[in-house]
Amino acid sequence: MELPFPIRQECPPGACICQREQLLQAPYADQRILRLTREEEKKLVARLEKLRSLDDLWHMQTLLYEQLGIKLIVQPGQNEVRTVRGLHIELEAQVGLCRKTTQHIPAAIRKGLEANLQIVYELLDQYPLVNGQTSLFATGDEARKD
Repeated sequence: MELPFPIRQECPPGACICQREQLLQAPYADQRILRLTREEEKKLVARLEKLRSLDDLWHMQTLLYEQLGIKLIVQPGQNEVRTVRGLHIELEAQVGLCRKTTQHIPAAIRKGLEANLQIVYELLDQYPLVNGQTSLFATGDEARKD
C-alpha cells in the first residue's frame, strides 16, 4: 500500500513488536504513527528534552496524540516521588509503535524534567497527596462517623 507521506523503515525481524506490516495491510487502521520516521523521532526526542513548563508538556502530549495517535501518560507513580524516576511516564501500547520509541520518548521526558524540576513540582501539585483524598485529616462530622 502506497501512503502519501514518508513512513518509518521496517525494524529488523524479531527486534521489534510494532506489527508494522499488519498496520500497513489494514485499510481503515490509524496509520498516523507511521509518520514518525527515525529522523522525526530524533527531532521529537530533542524537543522533549527541552521542556520549558508544565503547559509545554501538556501541549506536547496533545500534539503527540493529534499528529501521531500516541497516548502519553505522565503522572506521579504509586509510591512516593522523590526524584523524576518516581513519575509514571509511559506510552499506551498501539500497533505500529516501535519498541525503541516506547523507550526513547519517556527517557527524553525524564531528561527534560530533570533539567527543569519546577515542572515536576507543578505536576505533583496537580494530584492529591494520598490516593484520591484531598485532606489527610478528618474534620467535624467526618471524624464522628468512624
